[in-house]
Amino acid sequence: MSKELIAYLKLFHGAYNTAVIMLFLYQGIIGMKIRKSDSKPFHLIKRHRKVGPVAALLGIAGFIAGATIVFLSEGHVFEHPPHFLTGLAIVALIVTTYIISGKIKGPEPYWRNRHFVIGLFIICLYFVQALLGLGILL
Repeated sequence: MSKELIAYLKLFHGAYNTAVIMLFLYQGIIGMKIRKSDSKPFHLIKRHRKVGPVAALLGIAGFIAGATIVFLSEGHVFEHPPHFLTGLAIVALIVTTYIISGKIKGPEPYWRNRHFVIGLFIICLYFVQALLGLGILL
């Protein structure tokens, strides 16, 4: 693969994952509105449930794409260990949150609170990941 193509793929990877971060923030905002509402905002619940699996798949795809780009460029995925391990942690938390979301039933707070806390942690890790990624690109 040419160095020029790899450079463009890295930029695209960063832009793509920036959009994914924004989608996760959007999900978080919707989730917070649902949590703070006195009544059940069914339109927001429906949107949150509809966008969640899409955001999860897009997040996992971003990690796979990044690992693929590094592998094609360097021959292994551990060229940037903090970035790779943070991405792997994000993917693990996305999968965990997706599994937990299926266990949320009614107003019971047990799984709902875990979903909320892990979701916040995912968003925080995404910002750390973005800073690590900028360090690689710049």
